[in-house]
Amino acid sequence: MGQWAGLHPGVGEEETGCARKKGGANCFPSATRRTPDTITTLINHKDKPKRSDKTLQAIQRVGQAVNLAVGRFVTVGEAIANENHELKEEMSVACIEARRAGETIAQLTDVASLDHPESDSHITIFTDKTGVVKAARLLLSSVTKVLVLADRIVIKQIITSRNKVLATMEQLEKVSSFQEFVQIFSQFGNEMVEFAHLTGDRQNDLKDEKKKARMAASRAVLEKCTMMLLTASKTCLRHPDCESARINKDGVFHRMRLALEQVIEIVTDSRPNGENEMVPISIYSGIKEFKNKVEGLRENLYFLSKENLSTMLEVILEHTEDFTDSAYTSHEHREHILELSKQAKMELEQLVSVWMQAQNQKTKDLMEDLEVAILKTCQCMNELKREVHSAATSLAADLLKYHMDHMVLKALKITGVEGNLEAVAEYTCKLSEQKEQLVEMCRLLRHVSGTEPLEITCIHAEDTFQVTGPQIISAAETLALHPSSKIAKENLEVFCEAWESQLSDMSMLLREINDVFEGRRGEKRVYLSLPRPGKHNANLKALKPVKLDTEEQAKIAKLGLELHLLTSDVDSETEKWEDQENEIVQHGQGMSSMAYSMYLFTRGEGLLKTTQDLFHQAEIFATEGTKLASALHALSDQVHDDDKPLLLLEAEKLISMCKQLQITAKASVQGKSATFTKVDACILKTRNVMTLLCQLLPLCCKLLRKNKAGNGCLKPAPPWREDRMRTGTNAHTPERRAETFGIKSLENHVTNMTFLESK
Repeated sequence: MGQWAGLHPGVGEEETGCARKKGGANCFPSATRRTPDTITTLINHKDKPKRSDKTLQAIQRVGQAVNLAVGRFVTVGEAIANENHELKEEMSVACIEARRAGETIAQLTDVASLDHPESDSHITIFTDKTGVVKAARLLLSSVTKVLVLADRIVIKQIITSRNKVLATMEQLEKVSSFQEFVQIFSQFGNEMVEFAHLTGDRQNDLKDEKKKARMAASRAVLEKCTMMLLTASKTCLRHPDCESARINKDGVFHRMRLALEQVIEIVTDSRPNGENEMVPISIYSGIKEFKNKVEGLRENLYFLSKENLSTMLEVILEHTEDFTDSAYTSHEHREHILELSKQAKMELEQLVSVWMQAQNQKTKDLMEDLEVAILKTCQCMNELKREVHSAATSLAADLLKYHMDHMVLKALKITGVEGNLEAVAEYTCKLSEQKEQLVEMCRLLRHVSGTEPLEITCIHAEDTFQVTGPQIISAAETLALHPSSKIAKENLEVFCEAWESQLSDMSMLLREINDVFEGRRGEKRVYLSLPRPGKHNANLKALKPVKLDTEEQAKIAKLGLELHLLTSDVDSETEKWEDQENEIVQHGQGMSSMAYSMYLFTRGEGLLKTTQDLFHQAEIFATEGTKLASALHALSDQVHDDDKPLLLLEAEKLISMCKQLQITAKASVQGKSATFTKVDACILKTRNVMTLLCQLLPLCCKLLRKNKAGNGCLKPAPPWREDRMRTGTNAHTPERRAETFGIKSLENHVTNMTFLESK
């Protein structure tokens, strides 16, 4: 249920307002995400009979952090319950259980409630560890219930929003007067805005990369089709007897309905009539699975049959026919693919022969022969993969370069305005040829895309070219029949822009596919704050990643716990800010997230797998801290003169600490001992920065409130900052909200519809 984690509402009334507005979607506090880890810290403590005061205080802070996080979480859950009566009873019970469990944990870790003998500097704690375990289980169970119920609410909201959109679309299809259309389309625009926000949040929440890609594709269709629907409908109203205008409009409505249906399939994880989703198998995925099976023979000679391997190879070679049968594959590529296909069959025959002998008699010579056969088979499949990749990407590069001038589209626009039906027919044939080329390109690229999300993107691109091509043709025919119609001209422009946009997207997709093939990116880009080797740091090749052993991890575990507590403190401070979009808050949240990932590293968990990953993260953390210092300088220009020196002093401290951390993180070291020393220094300096951050956040919040009280308001932030992309990745905040469906453009269209009669 991680999709609810890492979000930063305010407290009190603001949290309730968030729940009221969205029914609980994306409203739970960030600290709740870390509650399971905090509980684990409590439960997994070493059972020492005596504990120092410092350790006891640390444990107490952990217990209090859990209780505070649960309190904020429950407040949001209760607000959601009040707004959704059908689930109010279940939600309320779960919230009560969660609150009770949080309070129990806080009581069991409260030092003040324990006997503290004056004669002994160490005292006994956790005499009732069983109670902590029971409370933790109850807490996790009740929190899960709340999240499941909230998820049901969000799904219901999206379905309800979709139904509203569909109902309004039906009305739009039937309108016959422009005045009625303006009124209904205005309502449709508002409903699409709501649907955009709901599905955008859901897309960000999805953990399955495949579903996320499908959702992105569906939302991209809705984004473009919203504009198309407007101009196509206006054209139909202006020219009600024009058959090509009606076909053009019907195509848009049909595509929007399909996209809306796919969104619901993704959200509800179901398909009509219970049928399973059928995604064609690509050559890449087939080769990957085949190689895994072949290499598995090293461990077990009996886990699959020779028929299974033969069938798998047959399927792969059958898919290569998409390349060899394609009119757009070069003669050279076709010959190489056929040769490699023949060689793959021969290598498999040899492998099967040695394999069968090894099953009967495991001699040293036979096992060596089997190893050679495995290596030769895998090498042949790698060469086949490389060849089909080269064939697909070279074709794509050539086609995109050839069609990037958009000459056919320009000609259609010119001949349409001239009313030259014969010339329009000639150029529509050329566009149809171009469409077939691009569709074939997408099919071949899908085979070599390398990841499921990219496969889905290729399928989406293929569908877009298939559908948009005929729509451009019908729009061009309409313009040729009504060459003086401004709305028909505008309609053709919209469809041509969609085509040009998809061509541009294909160029980016081709780069991503090449990146995957060359190992420049993996299946997931979760931690954008980690530089890619060879691109951001020229010294990476000289540095060999080192994994810490158990003993060394234990040494930094204590330092990691302190870092964990500081991240909880920073989260608590950021949640107190009224303006969650404030630059200082966002930098603070980003730094807290990165510090938390470093804490997970000290436990041997999380996405930072090696010491080199940790050093990369420390560099980005320091960079984010420097950006925060810049924001503090900007704030100093807005506060009273009396407060400026203190703020500038703290900013300079932060800059100094971040520079020291960067120097440490970039320093080259060799040997295990030196590497561990560098790890320890990086985490220590990160902890020091986080300690300063805990002091800075309440100070800045206080100065902002003071300045508002004295001057009414602060200077507004420059507009360009609203769209900036942060370098640091905040792992517990949502990704930047997905763009809604060109709403500003849509609103402009609605505003300008009053000019229809002049067209």
